[in-house]
Amino acid sequence: MKIWISQTDTNTYKLIKLSCEQHSNYEYLGDLSSEELRNFFKELKDDIDIEKNIHLLEYFGYLHLFITCKK
Repeated sequence: MKIWISQTDTNTYKLIKLSCEQHSNYEYLGDLSSEELRNFFKELKDDIDIEKNIHLLEYFGYLHLFITCKK
């Protein structure tokens, strides 16, 4: 699946927007297999529901993730 990404990092959170269509403000992440997507989500957050997020991305064609940063 071809994925484009936009990412905002702050001290308290990360906002990650994934899309299956090219957008002007997004960077091309790559043509990722399901296993590569699983590894990508594991790196973002260890307790994320990986299968649910893969299905949402496949179904809707985009996915926004808001990840809080613990200190």
